[in-house]
Amino acid sequence: MEQPRPLRGKALVVEDDPMQRQMIGLLLEESDFDVIECASAEAAEVILQYDGEALDLMMTDVELAGYKDGVELAHIAKRCNPALGVIVTSGKPLRRKLPDGAKFWSKPWVPLDVIREAERMVLARDGRR
Repeated sequence: MEQPRPLRGKALVVEDDPMQRQMIGLLLEESDFDVIECASAEAAEVILQYDGEALDLMMTDVELAGYKDGVELAHIAKRCNPALGVIVTSGKPLRRKLPDGAKFWSKPWVPLDVIREAERMVLARDGRR
């Protein structure tokens, strides 16, 4: 008898540097996540409005192309899906308050941390279901 496959996680990666965005996406895909990639907060906001409830994790840089930054996006994301795991990263100190439950990672972060956080998000999601 075949074992039921666990549901794949779903992640949103928001980073205007294509190499960083691709690397994060690959790490998450290796952790059994379906990944949506965006280069701007404005593009990510559209995803959040239409599919935010289906997301388990969002990882964003503070500095993004466009008019909104990653801190603003973190607040939007948490309004769309309060259970969403949100990670905001920057190479500079964070000077603004993140929404409750969001995490700040200073760059450079370790790729293994992305994998661990992804696994933690899936376990948290499965515990809610």
